[in-house]
Amino acid sequence: MAGNVEQQALAAPGTGGSSKRIAALNLDGDTPTHIISSDPSKDEFHHQKHEQQKPGWRNFLSYVGPGFLVSLAYLDPGNLETDLQAGANHRYELLWVILIGLIFALIIQSLAANLGVCTGKHLSELCKAEYPIYVKYCLWLLAEVAVIAADIPEVIGTAFALNILFHIPVWVGVLITGLSTLLLLGLQKYGVRKLELLISILVFLMAGCFFAEMSFVKPPAKDVLKGMFIPKLKGHEATGDAIALLGALVMPHNLFLHSALVLSRKIPSSKRGINDACRYFLIESGFALLVALLINVAVVSVSGTVCQGDNLSTDTIEKCSDLTLNSASFLLQNVLGKSGSIFYGIALLASGQSSTITGTYAGQFIMQGFLDLKMKQWIRNLLTRCIAIAPSLVVSIIGGSAGAGRLIIIASMILSFELPFALIPLLKFSSSATKMGPHKNSIYIIVFSWTLGLGIVGINIYYLSTAFVGWLIHSSLPKVANVFIAILVFPVMAIYVISVIYLMFRKDKMVTFIDTSKFDPNNNTQQTRMENGKDVYDEDFVPYREDLADIPLPQ
Repeated sequence: MAGNVEQQALAAPGTGGSSKRIAALNLDGDTPTHIISSDPSKDEFHHQKHEQQKPGWRNFLSYVGPGFLVSLAYLDPGNLETDLQAGANHRYELLWVILIGLIFALIIQSLAANLGVCTGKHLSELCKAEYPIYVKYCLWLLAEVAVIAADIPEVIGTAFALNILFHIPVWVGVLITGLSTLLLLGLQKYGVRKLELLISILVFLMAGCFFAEMSFVKPPAKDVLKGMFIPKLKGHEATGDAIALLGALVMPHNLFLHSALVLSRKIPSSKRGINDACRYFLIESGFALLVALLINVAVVSVSGTVCQGDNLSTDTIEKCSDLTLNSASFLLQNVLGKSGSIFYGIALLASGQSSTITGTYAGQFIMQGFLDLKMKQWIRNLLTRCIAIAPSLVVSIIGGSAGAGRLIIIASMILSFELPFALIPLLKFSSSATKMGPHKNSIYIIVFSWTLGLGIVGINIYYLSTAFVGWLIHSSLPKVANVFIAILVFPVMAIYVISVIYLMFRKDKMVTFIDTSKFDPNNNTQQTRMENGKDVYDEDFVPYREDLADIPLPQ
């Protein structure tokens, strides 16, 4: 057989301490360096010998990267916008939403990383293999919409930054944002890791500004702690702001992204190697999300203290009543004076552009995984940016800065409603023996993650139904128009609920975790079935493992 054909590999025996992690098989008969030995003791021995050659901290550093790259999405302009709004409208009362959201984010991001580590496939590939074709395409479309919804705050945030720094109209800044994508891709030729470091420094500059402002305004520590640990949903639009916070924090495209980024690391195929990798990725994600939590809490606390304080000036009250990313630089003037707006604009620009990296990679993996279709990075990035620019441009022209700020909130809510269609497959796959084998979630993780997940899904459905019914009741439209709208919308809501129930209760049918101790590579019949992408044991198809080598990954 000519050439090296990489197909789905199915790794190692199920005895002893070996792992059955999916690997790659060279059908020419040569044994790739990363395939697992058939002898579990040798596999474990080689891993132990390799790990003993370098200190534990150096071994940990070799896994650092994916978690911090993913955490940038928790500091994007969408997060900053919803944090500022939550603080201005409700002071510290919604801090508990951020805490729960980031704890939940840590759990599900770790599950996504574990899924990639233990299966050798990322979430979109597993969805493609598991679901019928019509479900697969629906999930793909929803995932693409999630990427676009996440990209809208980046576009508007960058436009606001250009407005602050150079006084460019917002709608012009939206157009210029498309060109900034090409600039970003030009910088990536110097190395993704260097670019990530530069952008992270600029993002943390904003964090330093808000931490300094916190030391000046001195928010009451008791009230901040109460806001973090005592749930409240009081006041006007508190539920909507809470859902927007969750939508900005827990983003569905991040689950696809994290499960794929971990595949860029060289992970030993032994059981111990996989367990170590999962632990290291958990530690890394925990530290990165802790930093994100502190920054988000600082933004809410500063906004809440300044906008809900006593003896506010008329100018401050007016600005707080219509607080957007474009007008929030006044919050930093106490610390930085007139230069506050410059530092704020630079950091906001970095925040929007850093999020572009996560959106670009997520879009690449989603398209490749669901469709087996690869698209050049610049084409993919430019396409999604153009789609995101369209609504941003229209809203910014019609509604100005205030309208663009509201669009960010709407995009965050869209992400929150889309979350079940990435979250439920992740929870099911990571808890399934047919996908994860002995590495599936423990009963405690299953109960905790499903409880939080169903809680968020339930809140979304409750808010969706009550908000729409309330709007119909108080609408000033003619009754005929209200009836017509109800006839259109209620079936869509029913489809949404039915779709969530379908994903929850559908039994997984595809077995991607297979004990290959019985696999004989010299058997021509088995080899032919593998070549055709079929299981060597039965008639079910084994998902095809597309080579990701030409998709640029952090090294």
